Amino acid sequence: MGSSQTDLGHILENIVYLELLRRGYEVYIGKVGDAEVDFIAFNSEGQEYYQVSWSVLDEPTLKRELSSLEAIKDHNPKYLLTMDYTPFTSHNEIKQINVLEWLTGK
Repeated sequence: MGSSQTDLGHILENIVYLELLRRGYEVYIGKVGDAEVDFIAFNSEGQEYYQVSWSVLDEPTLKRELSSLEAIKDHNPKYLLTMDYTPFTSHNEIKQINVLEWLTGK
């Protein structure tokens, strides 16, 4: 059995996956070396990358979540979606967004 935090993270990933489908994207899971990219989303405007984590307030988790996106060398949009309430944050052009704001389009 996983911890409740882990279970919440998987539930959050499922919510993001379903929302990407609702928004008309084709959605895939990707790998860059040994790192997994939660979602690669394609639509008529191009492709985007998404990592989803309940929280990245601790440094090791932040580094782990960013590492797979940083390994992607193209210039398509990259997003880190979390439940953390932080002001707009960008990590080397990876946009960290509160997932609730992303879901509601705010």
